Amino acid sequence: MRRLGISIYPQNASLEENKRYLELAAKYGFTRVFTCLISMKGNKEESIKEFSEIMNYAKFLGMEVIADVSPSIFHDFNIDYKELRFFSELGLRGIRLDLGFTGIEESIMTFNPYGLKIEINMSNGTKYLDNILSYVPNKDNLIGCHNFYPHRYTGLSRSHFIDCSRRYEEYGIETAAFISSKNAAFGPWPINEGLCTLEEHRELPIEVQAKELFNTELIDNVIIANCFASEDELRMLGKMSKELLSLNIYLYEDVPELERKIILEEVHFNRGDISEYMIRSTQSRVKYAGNYFQVFNARDIEKGDVLIESSLYDRYAGELQIALKPMKNSGKTSVVGRVSEEELHLLDSIRPWQKFIIVEKCKKPML
Repeated sequence: MRRLGISIYPQNASLEENKRYLELAAKYGFTRVFTCLISMKGNKEESIKEFSEIMNYAKFLGMEVIADVSPSIFHDFNIDYKELRFFSELGLRGIRLDLGFTGIEESIMTFNPYGLKIEINMSNGTKYLDNILSYVPNKDNLIGCHNFYPHRYTGLSRSHFIDCSRRYEEYGIETAAFISSKNAAFGPWPINEGLCTLEEHRELPIEVQAKELFNTELIDNVIIANCFASEDELRMLGKMSKELLSLNIYLYEDVPELERKIILEEVHFNRGDISEYMIRSTQSRVKYAGNYFQVFNARDIEKGDVLIESSLYDRYAGELQIALKPMKNSGKTSVVGRVSEEELHLLDSIRPWQKFIIVEKCKKPML
């Protein structure tokens, strides 16, 4: 099951602010929380007391909290990796090992009697996961999560991200990655030039980042890394389909009602015998056979144009298409809208037989 999450950093905001943020996220269906014990500073006893209160409040709201830790945390609090009661009593659902051990320790931790999840760093591109698995862990308690990168240009490349993530998918390990809010002002560290996993996401709208991560089919949990995302962002992500790719489009004014119905009310899928020129959703031409489709806005076609074939194309009438390349219009194809510019690159990742839905972003006049 795919889930959404937020992050909180108790040292960088008040108790009341963190609780309000948790409430707001829970309201919109967010169920994961990331936090960081590594960045904890000041009086440890006071910090732990407040930390525990926030963690247990998240738990009360039905959210699962996983905290970033390192071997130094085990040392500072005199914690033995064979006894994880400390983390359970904080109200945590699990711990993320930003810096791991040797493999045998992680495998032993997965058998902890508290049911704590042991989350490991997915971003290093080493045989770390294989090493842990060689020690026969309890796989039900082993999960993975990528890093986030506060410094511009230090985030993961797409190819490295895919390679690392595929290893976890192959073993059936639950995964997570981070996206960044443009409305948020801070993370766990002083530098905050966005907090994303993929470098190419740094300037993209938050919804597009989330769609892309889910659409890889390699990431189960998408977590906003910085604080505080706006309510509009939380609402937008909360109502977004996590299972079906949704494409935001601009529909042209005066598009006929039947064409609007085809575009916005059907679940589409790309035909298996794919074309390099277009995504073809053909079921509408069967469902609405016998209706007359008048030519509308038959201009030449650019990548991202949403098309409906007119009745001049006979058996193709009513077929929905999305252009992948520029094409000359025969004069029989209606150009009814466009995929939003920030989502054009998503078209290249739609696979044969993949299902998707289309959402109207707004109307715009014809060019």
